[in-house]
Amino acid sequence: MDYTTEEVCITLQDVAHRFGHRPVFAPVCTQVQSGQVLAITGPNGSGKSTLLRIIAGLLPATRGTVTITVGGRVQDAFQRRRFIGYVAPDLTLYRELTGAENLLFFARLQGVALSREALAALLATVGLRGRGRDPVRTYSSGMRQRLKYAFALLHRPPVLLLDEPTANLDRDGRAMVEDLIARQRARPDGVVVLATNEPEEVAWGDIVVHLEGAR
Repeated sequence: MDYTTEEVCITLQDVAHRFGHRPVFAPVCTQVQSGQVLAITGPNGSGKSTLLRIIAGLLPATRGTVTITVGGRVQDAFQRRRFIGYVAPDLTLYRELTGAENLLFFARLQGVALSREALAALLATVGLRGRGRDPVRTYSSGMRQRLKYAFALLHRPPVLLLDEPTANLDRDGRAMVEDLIARQRARPDGVVVLATNEPEEVAWGDIVVHLEGAR
């Protein structure tokens, strides 16, 4: 998929969540559009990952609305997944498969035709050149994080949602993430939303939402 002419806008209107009777975070109102990065920050347990899942359409908010428009068309919680690439600590990879086999499997699930050349280029983009034939069980934690980025980029999504974007990455890995965010920002349809406690990563945001947690 390629949406290079489609402007993207994500609007959060009074979005809040609770688990049972326990509020997670107070209502959030913000908007991010093509060419921008939204950074969500706050202490542990303040709901950063929860808010990212709500934006992705993986979890319904208990209050408020998240609206994602692509080319002016509103996407429902199911439709929006086509436009989103997601990187998170709890993303599951198949450890007995190779890195390449993981990507080919997920590409088929998404209906993405992934040629040998495109697969090699994708692995190179995330710093895994020459490691695609290795089983994921032999990967370091940093290599697994890189493979998650390859998975997120499979369909060239307009929206990247990054939970703890540089977790387990070394200096070169952090530089890779910065480069990917810069490329996404440069796309006419590119939006990045990241959740982090790292001041350096918060500084990447054009817009910053600080979650204190609901009381």
